[in-house]
Amino acid sequence: MRLLLINGPNLNMLGTRQPEIYGRTTLAGIEQAVCARGSELGVEVRCFQSNHEGALIDWIQNEQAAAAAILINAGGFTHTSVALRDALAGSGLPVFEIHISNIHAREEFRHRSLIAAVARAQVSGLGWRGYVATLDAAVALLREESGGTA
Repeated sequence: MRLLLINGPNLNMLGTRQPEIYGRTTLAGIEQAVCARGSELGVEVRCFQSNHEGALIDWIQNEQAAAAAILINAGGFTHTSVALRDALAGSGLPVFEIHISNIHAREEFRHRSLIAAVARAQVSGLGWRGYVATLDAAVALLREESGGTA
């Protein structure tokens, strides 16, 4: 089983960008933890990050046929990108939305997620650990739904 892990704008700056909100773990560290956990679970995780909306959409469209699900932290595009939301919906894959901080406890404009309506679940406020928790839950749900064959 292959899962896609997508990170949007500014997440390449994790570890140094507002560590009081996002912590000191880098994106490379998060990806390493998720891929290691994926190996333990017997799944492949393919990672991609971009600050460019079109690059994220292109990657989804290019990778969706070989994937079982999408895990995404869309960063600021969570609140603004209808195009990214449409690409996620159009993929036909279950989408799991991740946020490092609790977006519902922050500025009002962050409370609204355009992705939430097309997401199977949203994990918010667990820091970098939310990525691993989301992976665990996604794999368990996908295996349960496939009768353990996924």
